[in-house]
Amino acid sequence: MGTAQTPQDKNPIQVAGRLFAALEYLADNGPSGLSDIAGAIGLNKSTAHRIMASLQYMGYVTQSEATSRYEATFKVVELANRLVRNADLSEKIRPHLKELSEETGETVHFVKLDGTDVVYIDKVEPEGEKVRMESRIGRRIPFYRSAVGKALAAAMPEPEVKKLWDACRIERTTPYTITDYGEFQEALSEVRRKGYALDNEENEQGVRCIGIALDLYGSQPSLAISISVPISRMDNDRIREFSGYLFSEKEAIEGELRGVRVGREPAGA
Repeated sequence: MGTAQTPQDKNPIQVAGRLFAALEYLADNGPSGLSDIAGAIGLNKSTAHRIMASLQYMGYVTQSEATSRYEATFKVVELANRLVRNADLSEKIRPHLKELSEETGETVHFVKLDGTDVVYIDKVEPEGEKVRMESRIGRRIPFYRSAVGKALAAAMPEPEVKKLWDACRIERTTPYTITDYGEFQEALSEVRRKGYALDNEENEQGVRCIGIALDLYGSQPSLAISISVPISRMDNDRIREFSGYLFSEKEAIEGELRGVRVGREPAGA
């Protein structure tokens, strides 16, 4: 007898399982007709056709006009390559994060802009730190309420910033969250003037962050680093001190890694 499935063993979104089953079948078998795909993944032809139409719409498969057979594209390979690049980049940047954390005695983050969110790629906490930040690797937060998000937005053309802002669900998560676009533009002007960005308890009450964008390959930045500090020990003097550390580490990282291509792909890629 087979092992009974527990609820945790089941795919919570059935259609996702069907999409990937079809894609994996094409990867293993090459160009295939709809009947073969439907039979292999246990679906009727009508449902299988909708699955293939969705994959085709997203660019993961193509359909031959001459034979009507479906074939997987290299988009999955491109996706895998991005993951490898990010993992490789994280390994190279981690020593710089550790150095920055040791210099400041505070928690340091490395993030990437993904759509309207910034995603924590890596995090280094100082030894013996009793106050733990809510941040964790893989967590996403909207760009508009983080120092790193502001730092990256400040490097964008204004129409792109407005597009990101409009695509967000703007929420006041603390009394200090900026929810007015005019005020946000003023904050970005300050970032451009100083070269670094601040989050004054805008995402997490009791925490101030200072962030700076990284320009690794000469186009619009999508990566940034930050220092997060409980407000009780983050006065203006420490902000000025930490900005110096950030500028120094930014220069060291870019000098070492310039030319490593990661981040958002050019439009139409």
